Amino acid sequence: MCSHFDPLLDNSKLETYFGVSQLPLGLKTSLWPGYVGPFIRKHEFADVGDDAVPFSELLVGSFGLIPHWAKDTKIVRKTYNARSETADSKPSFRDAWKKSQHCIIPAEAIYEPDWRSGVAIPTRIVRSDGKPMGIAGLWSVWKNPQDCKELYSFTMLTINADEHDFMKHYHKPQDEKRMIVILQDDQYKDWLFASPVDTRQFLNEYPAGMMRVST
Repeated sequence: MCSHFDPLLDNSKLETYFGVSQLPLGLKTSLWPGYVGPFIRKHEFADVGDDAVPFSELLVGSFGLIPHWAKDTKIVRKTYNARSETADSKPSFRDAWKKSQHCIIPAEAIYEPDWRSGVAIPTRIVRSDGKPMGIAGLWSVWKNPQDCKELYSFTMLTINADEHDFMKHYHKPQDEKRMIVILQDDQYKDWLFASPVDTRQFLNEYPAGMMRVST
């Protein structure tokens, strides 16, 4: 599970690796559930047949998915990660799953607790090739019942990592090991356009040799 990560905020890197840019100023450089950060989704008008429309767009939303039926934003404390095994049926995520509201969360690094010493040590994890992570997620939009303003939000999809050579060392020894889904670079567009039927084919372990601890 991942409740803490460093978003990619460098516009030049966003353009280079994800084909998007123009983030607003003032976003936090390290995010926890409820904080606002960037995510990438299929462009709103990607299906109109106009070649001038890019296939993706960059938005800003809350870390922690807020379903349309939520009364307030407190639910983000429980929805920052979505178990891929149950996301299609769990009330918080099933609408986004069924509507293929896929997104990519661009990240410089994630943080996980290393318990091998017997004490939880927050550990910063990056891609070993120096590139940013493209984390697979789901997005939603919520209308505040108080002022009718809309708020975008997103969650990171996770999979079992009990046998993953790198991620099996994180979280408490007795707990199931989980990891976020990190997409391969050439999967970004296909992920954003994937149907619900094809979603699970993207939910795979990222190679252990492509991950390392960053000081």
